[in-house]
Amino acid sequence: MVFVNGSVLTVDSRFTVASALAVTGGLISAVGDREDVMAHAGPGTRVVDLAGGTLLPGINDSHLHGCALGLTMPPLSVDVAHPTVRSMADVAEAVRKAAERTLPGEWITGHGWDAGYLTECAADPGRLPTRQDLDAVSPDHPVLLYSSSGHATWVNSAALARAGVDRDTPAPPGSVIVTDTTGEPTGLLQEGAQDLVHRALPALSPEVRADAVKATLRMLARLGITSYTEPGLGPGGDFLMRGALAHSTLDVYRRLVADGELTARVSVLLLPSGMTSTAEDFVHALAALDEPASTDPGRLNVIGVKLFADGVPVNKTSWMHEPYVGGGCGSLCVGGGDDEERVAQLAEMIRYTHAAGYQAGVHVTGDRAIDAVVDAFAAASAAHPRPDARHYVIHGDFLTARSMRKLAEHGFGVNMNPTIKWTVADVEEHFVGAERAAYEWPYRDALDAGVTVTSGSDAPVTLPDWRQGVSTMMLRESKASGRVSGPGQRIRLAEAIRTYTADAAWQDFAEDWKGTLEVGKVADLCVLAADLLTTDPRDIPAVPVVFTAVGGEVVHDLLAV
Repeated sequence: MVFVNGSVLTVDSRFTVASALAVTGGLISAVGDREDVMAHAGPGTRVVDLAGGTLLPGINDSHLHGCALGLTMPPLSVDVAHPTVRSMADVAEAVRKAAERTLPGEWITGHGWDAGYLTECAADPGRLPTRQDLDAVSPDHPVLLYSSSGHATWVNSAALARAGVDRDTPAPPGSVIVTDTTGEPTGLLQEGAQDLVHRALPALSPEVRADAVKATLRMLARLGITSYTEPGLGPGGDFLMRGALAHSTLDVYRRLVADGELTARVSVLLLPSGMTSTAEDFVHALAALDEPASTDPGRLNVIGVKLFADGVPVNKTSWMHEPYVGGGCGSLCVGGGDDEERVAQLAEMIRYTHAAGYQAGVHVTGDRAIDAVVDAFAAASAAHPRPDARHYVIHGDFLTARSMRKLAEHGFGVNMNPTIKWTVADVEEHFVGAERAAYEWPYRDALDAGVTVTSGSDAPVTLPDWRQGVSTMMLRESKASGRVSGPGQRIRLAEAIRTYTADAAWQDFAEDWKGTLEVGKVADLCVLAADLLTTDPRDIPAVPVVFTAVGGEVVHDLLAV
């Protein structure tokens, strides 16, 4: 193939912009102007007219739960996300309709609710979802609704009964079973307490898991996404997101590779233990995971280990230096009787991961928790020196200046989430105040500190629309109000694109062969119907993706129509 007549964003070290590109045998064979690349055209060459559009490296969403995303799509799940639902009454109606088409006694599952976007909760921040909101419309079906963040679950009375959760059930450390004034569970479970109900769900078959991944792959192809990180598959995920994060999902990915059906490149983090764990349990579980070498590491590769350090701000479970609005600072979610013990437990998990030769990706959002994680990264590296470990902070909402300096010093990274920023910017003010909410996800400061920054959607928390992510990084505008949230953290177009391409390839240890449009690298390509260099950042989310290729294999093509 030869691409001509557009802006070719190479995303090389100089962010060189060319006008044409040639692909031969699945690799980039020439980059330059039309005359340069047409010399590579021969019999059977397809000449693609970009018509003033943009060709850029295939997008790498570096934090995306692929199987879980597919499971949130109808008919596998009830859609209870905004804007499909805008109130608890809307949620109840969606569940009622699902109950009509579901056999009595069978589970109804849904995904996507966010209390900040339910009118009753928005009007009264103290109002939270309860089992009573669901009981009237689903008395004969256990109902389980995942929140958009994946850190809270809303269930009805039948689900609590099926799982055996009552007033005497203790919550795991660092998690919450919300109760009413009488001590009875309200039907809302947060963090590790979710497992208490998730365990009661029937296991997913390999066929359902494969269908879910394929649904995700079709969506990603339409969005120009050619690589993603599946951030956590293992025994710790057996009951997370309907079991989509279970170790058996990795076997499904291997089967898709063998059958030639994995139409994106997938990097995998292992998940030895769940949201609540002791160091002893974590080490035992990781030591027991003996993964075979990938038959095609360019398509599927296990590169690291996922750990959980704390929760999320909207649950007030992120561990913060300063109190939340209304009080409390959250805590680490690992085992331990006090903060000092929990820090030591977390540090041991990270030390073992590093010593075992894995890259560590740690879910951590609160500033105090981030400092503890980064300190543990540095301590592990000092205790067991090895070059280029590339550990990274996942989310890093309230990344501190001291942690940025330490990450940069040691060659570690941070994976941020611009589309979550766009979604929750206004809501966060209710929990952390306006100043901290504006600072959340400090892209500008992190880049200026020399930290390698990558971007991911955390789908299904948000849809994997990188175009909205680029717009948000450049503008810092919120979804709900359009207000600017932290203008000092804006970054430029080239910097934003790097987080989804060249720097995301760095996170995958793959910058030598993907992530930029340079001769000899794989032809992972994304074509947009407009010139990004001249498009208003507010208009970027609406620019159509018209072509996607993975290693020169076309997986989405509107240009041939």
